[in-house]
Amino acid sequence: MASTSVCFAASASARHLASSKPPPRKPSLLLRSPADLSHSSFYPASIRLRIAIRPPSPRVPVVRASVEVPAGIRPGSVVETDRLPSDVRNRSMEAVDSYGGRVTIGDVASRAGLKLDEAERALQALAADTGGFLEVSDEGDVLYVFPRDYRSKLAAKSLRMKIEPLLDKLKEATAYLIRVSFGTALIASIVIVYTTIISLITSRSDEDNRGRRGGRSYDSSFTVFFRPSDLFWYWDPYYYRRRQMSTEDRMNFVESVFSFVFGDGNPNQGIEEERWKLIGEYITSNGGVVTAQELAPYLDVLPTEETADDESFILPVLLRYDGHPEVDDEGNILYQFPSLQRTASSRGVGRLEYVGKKWAKWVNGVERYFKEKKWQFSKTGPSEKAMVIGLGALNLFGVVVLDSMLRNTAVTPRGFISFVADLFPLLRIYAAAFFAIPLFRWFLLRKTNADIEKRNQARQQRAKALEFPDPSLRRKLLNARDMARRTVIGSDRIVYSTEEDFSNQDYEGRDWDQRFRELERSD
Repeated sequence: MASTSVCFAASASARHLASSKPPPRKPSLLLRSPADLSHSSFYPASIRLRIAIRPPSPRVPVVRASVEVPAGIRPGSVVETDRLPSDVRNRSMEAVDSYGGRVTIGDVASRAGLKLDEAERALQALAADTGGFLEVSDEGDVLYVFPRDYRSKLAAKSLRMKIEPLLDKLKEATAYLIRVSFGTALIASIVIVYTTIISLITSRSDEDNRGRRGGRSYDSSFTVFFRPSDLFWYWDPYYYRRRQMSTEDRMNFVESVFSFVFGDGNPNQGIEEERWKLIGEYITSNGGVVTAQELAPYLDVLPTEETADDESFILPVLLRYDGHPEVDDEGNILYQFPSLQRTASSRGVGRLEYVGKKWAKWVNGVERYFKEKKWQFSKTGPSEKAMVIGLGALNLFGVVVLDSMLRNTAVTPRGFISFVADLFPLLRIYAAAFFAIPLFRWFLLRKTNADIEKRNQARQQRAKALEFPDPSLRRKLLNARDMARRTVIGSDRIVYSTEEDFSNQDYEGRDWDQRFRELERSD
């Protein structure tokens, strides 16, 4: 762990300074700036930014700034953002954009639904790669500030961001190729199976006409010229884009085959990220103090009658957003999230009251409860589904007939029939799986959808309880609103910025005296 003292450092709790009286020392200002890092305007940190302010005299403050830079982060040597997961990077950048490029860690965590340490790591990497800088408030809050063109700077530097669109298109093309190949295989299987049956019947008829001869063998003169490329007219390389933009759920035959057998994917893909965004936005919009009952509509909970006093479901939220329980004057347990109470933006800040208003309006635009989507067996229409089942049954019947004919053949197959005989185990597996997989999915989806419906009903029940709360719950909610506070850190509260050299930043004595007097009064 390298230690570099280059920027004004502060922890999130400067208020602890008031609880201790430092011994008198000679006035001093410690500021070290190593030459090997002087080229960078930002020095990322898992940085414990600490502020130690010692007033050796009533008028002369001393600021000691220390930044610890992990050895794994070397600004300028690598693109730090490339080490982040793509979804963490993208969600963090969207959060930064939504706040105008000036954010706290809590802003990004709540807006993007990230863990606090994930948000911190993402902000550090983004700032290191795009020329962002830190600001420190008079209470020790650390803010990250990014230039307007930080996205273009990052795109120009990151090779990974340049090739990701190509890789995504390749993945989509590969997924669609697999999808249509299964439907194409049904047509190919029917053609091969019934062509072989016709060949065997034709060969047997020819043998009957020639009479019995020694050393008989089936050498079919029936020739089939089959090109798989003839089926490519079904394929659509822009399937996923067209499906997302289309307002109708219709699909072509090849798509219907895959949809009938394997379904259409998880309808709740990415919904966990949305869940944590809802939770983070709800907590921040209510001043960082909430009750367990308020978060229950967004979590996986049991019905109220089964868990009346159990609030263990809130533990994942406490761990994710660094929250802790608080007890009010009436003995109610409330949950406070200090990291989400400090913001760099005044958007959505204001005192929220809960006095008889419906909860749907009171939640300030956040969804009333988290709702999972049920799985569909298939999005194919009735006519397409009937055609798929009919062709699948036709293929299965042909495989059964062909299996019987090959078993009863007393001669060695040759030519095309020999090729089909070698391929027949795969044809048999395909024909059986064509109906076995959908049957298994049907039973599985019944249970899955029943569980989803149960969870949705439990969350909806918790949400309805908040619309018309009983007197005890109403008092608990009001107490949470009384404890809530949302502090906006404006530019007037910034005491240090890494954008400028430390010696150029003027801290007037009267400002420091005023702050020390406030700290003394808080004692």
